[in-house]
Amino acid sequence: MRIVFYALTVAVAAVVTWALSMVILRLSHRYRLYPKIRSRDVHTQPTPRLGGVAMFLGVVVAIGSAWLIPPLRSAFGEPWQVVTILLAALLVVVMGVVDDLLDLNWYTKLAGQFIVAGIVAFGGTQVTSLPIGDTIIGSPLQSLILTVFVIVLVMNAVNFVDGLDGLVAGVAIIANGTFFVYTYLQQSANNLSYFNLAALVTVVLIGVCVGFLPVNFHPARMFMGDSGALLVGLLMAVSAISVTGYINPGSIGAVVGHSILLDAYIPILLPFAILAIPLLDFGLAVLRRLRAGKSPFSADRKHLHHRLLDMGHSHLHAVLIFYAWTLVASVGLLLFLFIPWWGAVTFIAVGFIITSGFTLAPLSRRKRAEVHAQRTEVAEAAPGEDVAKLDPLDVAAVPETEAEGINR
Repeated sequence: MRIVFYALTVAVAAVVTWALSMVILRLSHRYRLYPKIRSRDVHTQPTPRLGGVAMFLGVVVAIGSAWLIPPLRSAFGEPWQVVTILLAALLVVVMGVVDDLLDLNWYTKLAGQFIVAGIVAFGGTQVTSLPIGDTIIGSPLQSLILTVFVIVLVMNAVNFVDGLDGLVAGVAIIANGTFFVYTYLQQSANNLSYFNLAALVTVVLIGVCVGFLPVNFHPARMFMGDSGALLVGLLMAVSAISVTGYINPGSIGAVVGHSILLDAYIPILLPFAILAIPLLDFGLAVLRRLRAGKSPFSADRKHLHHRLLDMGHSHLHAVLIFYAWTLVASVGLLLFLFIPWWGAVTFIAVGFIITSGFTLAPLSRRKRAEVHAQRTEVAEAAPGEDVAKLDPLDVAAVPETEAEGINR
């Protein structure tokens, strides 16, 4: 019965976000509220970027409706904490909208992100303990600094990967669905209320992403923009940080039927697993730009999703590959709570192999196409040869003079 209240919250967030997305989409086209095409953009038609506004309003309505449901009201144990989270979300959306329409410089955006993270931290949402045994943060200052760093890191990681239709929304649904299962388990393991802030924020974020995905999936009619991507990153960081204050990880294994050492590390590893691709993209982008002597926040067209397109993947296939990687990483890690460690490792290994195969498939197709083209050239240049039996290296080594006159 408890899960029904969470499902109701997801439904409210999804319906409200979808309805407001349609309204904002029409208004954006009527008043031309969309930027020009940039050189790094994948899309070719001007597309509204105000989806983050609809998502934020969906968050507000969903949280407001949760307050009206008595069982869910226990998630609002610290009302000021909820207020500061919503205030931070409002500020990050306003900043994102201004950036989407006017293109702010990177240091202004970064300063705004630190202010937003500071508001959340001062409101009481902080990393107060690390769930490895009884380890706690050494001082309030250390807690504040770590919290701000984590929030800014996650916001930028999510924003960096937002470059394909439906990418961030779909990844967020998969990642937060996995994280909700974990938070639900830890509530039982630690004899806590099944309705708390971490779980509530997680299901609200799932709902708004579900509601926004129909207008954002390829071919997208509207983008979430920086306002939506930063909002998703903020809420994902908030839910992960909220968990750290009341978890006793060692007790979770007993609830699900076993206890292993890795259980104690899952609260730390799971957020990184569900953000593995965004964090990898963020790290590579920063290193790439610093090596080139540029700002780590300068824009380019060398993100992972750009590389997948350049390899030969279609837009849809590239998005599905990101979904698959997120699913393998997050579900694989969560399986350590349910099955023996070797079973979880097997799932991750098999998933890694299969997903790698799909990721690298265009390279093998391209190689076969090149070999076929070379054999065709040789056949046209020397009709008497049985080129099907030639080794690809032999074909590639045919002198240019033998293929003279062939249009390459």
